[in-house]
Amino acid sequence: MAAKIKKGDKVVVLTGKDKGKTGEVTKVLVAESKLLVSGINLVKKHEKPSMKTQGGITTKEAPIHVSNVALADPKDGKATRVGFSIDKDGKKQRIAKRSGEKLSA
Repeated sequence: MAAKIKKGDKVVVLTGKDKGKTGEVTKVLVAESKLLVSGINLVKKHEKPSMKTQGGITTKEAPIHVSNVALADPKDGKATRVGFSIDKDGKKQRIAKRSGEKLSA
């Protein structure tokens, strides 16, 4: 199965506390169907001090489920679905359903 959302893609959050925000996918957790998106789903974590780090409250990105995000259209930045087409060379290419534009990677 071909991946619809990949690392480096710009995505729009559809639901939750960060609804409407956009960010870039930094990591894809395939087994859990989740993504890490930069600047999205920030949570506070209370950490104990260790030999390397100082303790306190740190902010980090938590994974967000794939169903709660949509790919951002390269033309206007709005949410779009992902389709596939086969080009002249016989390679499978991802396209944005909204504008029909080819997506990178």
